[in-house]
Amino acid sequence: MAYLKTLVEDGRTEQRVARRARILLAMTAPDIVVSELADRLELERTTIWNLCRRYEAYGVDVVLDAPRSGRPRELSPPAASGGGAVGML
Repeated sequence: MAYLKTLVEDGRTEQRVARRARILLAMTAPDIVVSELADRLELERTTIWNLCRRYEAYGVDVVLDAPRSGRPRELSPPAASGGGAVGML
């Protein structure tokens, strides 16, 4: 749970990752009611339950984004200068 607390408290953590960590930390409280947590975080109850099920199956790494299928992004190289001046006139 220390890892989850670190993610929540670190100001550089992406918000979607921090939100997942907050949900898992909240679920450790014995008196938490999922519907109340869902209302407080403005999420669906099924979203919270799905995260909890994934946590039980895969562990703490579920807070991080899963790899996505598809071609990775590539940046184009900068345009070659034709020797002419570029800029404001």
